[in-house]
Amino acid sequence: MALMFPRLARNFIKNGYFPTDEPTLERALSALAPASGPLSILDPCAGEGVAIAEAAHALGREQVTAYAVEYDAERARHARQLVDRCLHGDLMDALISRQSFGLLWLNPPYGDLSKDVNGNIGYQGQGRARLEKLFYQRSLPLLQYGGVLIFIVPTYVLDPELVGWLTRHFADLRIYRAVDAQFKQVVIFGRRVRQRDQASDSAKATRGLLLQIGQGDAEAEELPVEWPFLPYTVPVSPGEPEHFYRVTMEPEQFADEVGRLQGLWPSLDTHLGAAQQSLRPPARALSHWHLALALAAGAISGVVTSNSGRTLVVKGDTHKEKTLQTEYTERDDGSVAETRILTDKFVPVIRAWDMTPGSATRGEVLTIR
Repeated sequence: MALMFPRLARNFIKNGYFPTDEPTLERALSALAPASGPLSILDPCAGEGVAIAEAAHALGREQVTAYAVEYDAERARHARQLVDRCLHGDLMDALISRQSFGLLWLNPPYGDLSKDVNGNIGYQGQGRARLEKLFYQRSLPLLQYGGVLIFIVPTYVLDPELVGWLTRHFADLRIYRAVDAQFKQVVIFGRRVRQRDQASDSAKATRGLLLQIGQGDAEAEELPVEWPFLPYTVPVSPGEPEHFYRVTMEPEQFADEVGRLQGLWPSLDTHLGAAQQSLRPPARALSHWHLALALAAGAISGVVTSNSGRTLVVKGDTHKEKTLQTEYTERDDGSVAETRILTDKFVPVIRAWDMTPGSATRGEVLTIR
């Protein structure tokens, strides 16, 4: 089998991104066979889309719908030329229907997870927090039962926790060394099953082998040039995914909306309160704290002139923001439950239109938080 897009991916190597090498990609795809019927396949870390596009051609392009998710804008634009549907965004910020894909090609980012500003890492597990594990947790529910996993990770990531997940969630597990040994990668094949259908003796033996390879006590065989076993059959998909979109707006979409709405100017009266109501004066002079609170609540607006001569048209408001926290829980049958917790936070904002003569920011809308 010859690759459709030889050496194309090497043009996109940057920011620590390295696509699957061509010999490994070609040999891994030789282990697959298509079922008779429409197929849906997914690469949640698609890069420029070459790997999932090659998989679609290997399985029969006319019956395959290829889906991809890619974080980098340049690579996502290129992937959209090769696949049927591609999301430009973070997989953690995407809403995708569960159990919708017959093939999951997973070559995730490599590295340790870092904490965000709140001290969270978004990882639900007891072992070492790694990007490879996080993407595995997020991607696993998307693969249908009977579907095929091709998982490409460095050998040292195979710790007891990740190996335990693999042996509980997949049968017919096989592991091989990638052809390009630069990154010490292994290619893991498996067929997703329910935990109750897993043969305990077989899983125990496979677990031991994976742990030995992960600890460096054994070395996996190199991925064979010709697949010597019965191929992994990619099953017919239950239907087109009901959900395949990102939760937040893409940057290009946001820019288009800003251009279409022309910012705040078309709704100037609404935002800056041109029509003022006569308000009853307070019983006593307001403190600085009361003034700030009244401004943020929108109770005070209009033209304000300071002792220095600075003139602002002010309008205060308070809006609600939501913070998202995702938790993953493994059920008894081996599936992973995802819980999203949205927490409301009220944020006061004061907007001021600078009308000071000779000011460097004259005519600009300033935001005070």
